[in-house]
This record gives sequence, C-alpha cells and structure tokens, in this order.
Amino acid sequence: MNRQQLQAKLGTVTSELFREKGHVAFVDVFMKLGYLDPKDYENWRMKRVSDLERVITANLGKINFIMKTVQKNCRNGGCRESWTGYKSWGKGRTVWLRFSKSGEESIERTYATHFLNPEKKRKKQNQPPERTR
Repeated sequence: MNRQQLQAKLGTVTSELFREKGHVAFVDVFMKLGYLDPKDYENWRMKRVSDLERVITANLGKINFIMKTVQKNCRNGGCRESWTGYKSWGKGRTVWLRFSKSGEESIERTYATHFLNPEKKRKKQNQPPERTR
C-alpha cells in the first residue's frame, strides 16, 4: 500500500473508530490496518513483549507516517488530545508499558495520546440542562 492509499484508508479507519469508540488510539489504528495482531497486542499488555514496535508488522517509516497523518487529521478536525497511560495486565506487579525500543519520552507520549471525538463534546453542550423535580 503506497502513502496515498494509506492516507485514504486512514480517513476511513479513524471515522470507524470515532463511531465505534468515540476516540482514536494509535494501537486501535494499527489493529484496524492489520499491522498489529490482537494477540500480539495482548502479549504486549501481559508483559510478554518488551515494546509494542517489536510486534507491529510495519517498518518505522510507515509507523511514523501513520502516526503523523492521524495526528494532523485529528488536530485539523478539532479533536481534543488526551494522554492515556498503558499499564500491564495480568498477575504480578503492574508496570508502565513501553511502546518504542528507544523509550524516548516524546515517542512514548505520542503513542499514548488518544484523540477524543469533538462531536461528543458538542452534543453534550447543546443539550438542555436536566430538570430536577
């Protein structure tokens, strides 16, 4: 898939995620695109894999392009950004999970950013206040 095709596909994927979940998370984008198997995601969450990039089947250039495109589209669409911490699942001590091999803070922060649907916020603001009896 070339970059133009990928860019078009990303628009569809982000729209689906907003409709299904009300937000866009990079892990969900990679799963929808087929670059991250749900089983590999679960293994990462269970601390069986050291970092998420190890199990994403796209190269770093493609990963970077996907993340920058989603980020740009969501920001242009008025989405609110929200940092979401990813902790391990399963038995034992819970730990903060790593997304990248380098563990660089700016990369980790970008991966952990969720984009919230601006439509949900508008709907809540446009509703009349609830009446109390």
